[in-house]
Amino acid sequence: MKKLDVYQQLLNSKLTVVVRGNSPEQAIETAEACIRGGVKSLEFTFTIPQAEKVIQHFSNYDGIIIGAGSVLDSETAKLAIHSGAEYIVGPNFSKETARLCNRYQVPYIPGCMTVNETIEALEFGSSIVKLFPGQAFSPSHIKAVKGPVPQVEIMPTGGVDLDNIQDWFRNGAVHVGVGGEVTRPAQQGNFEMVTANAKLFIEAVEEVFV
Repeated sequence: MKKLDVYQQLLNSKLTVVVRGNSPEQAIETAEACIRGGVKSLEFTFTIPQAEKVIQHFSNYDGIIIGAGSVLDSETAKLAIHSGAEYIVGPNFSKETARLCNRYQVPYIPGCMTVNETIEALEFGSSIVKLFPGQAFSPSHIKAVKGPVPQVEIMPTGGVDLDNIQDWFRNGAVHVGVGGEVTRPAQQGNFEMVTANAKLFIEAVEEVFV
């Protein structure tokens, strides 16, 4: 899929669920539960054992965008891309990872906390930056950043829950990342609850854009 197409799908889907797991099998079950709940974008972190195999498993699912998360370096990004990841997400900004993703024309969404980091990410080709950790900021932070840097698109991740998700969007977020608020029941094997949580988040997002 072309880079611009992936960005457009991310902008359309509004919500990515960040999937972690103690095993590839647990991560796969968790992701499938999210899909049943209506999630269209999944980010598999490289904290999952054999994360590349999980990415490969979902790489041909119709209508689902697959990302790789917790990508700290260009070597991991390359492995993720060759495994089928359509976008790369990091907790930090890495020039080497940005160059690698540009080479393969794969979107890179780096984690940024400061305006300096944000501008550097833009200069290296990122169209969306991840505000991380989101719980360190209030939703109004996005408006503050977009004052001097109106061209930046921001995706808060961490600290996004059902109580504040709509505030994030109303303050200018183009997309949000949610992890444990959706997937936590998977740790006890309760995948039905993961699906139920996913549905609640999808409904909350849809209310903002009706």
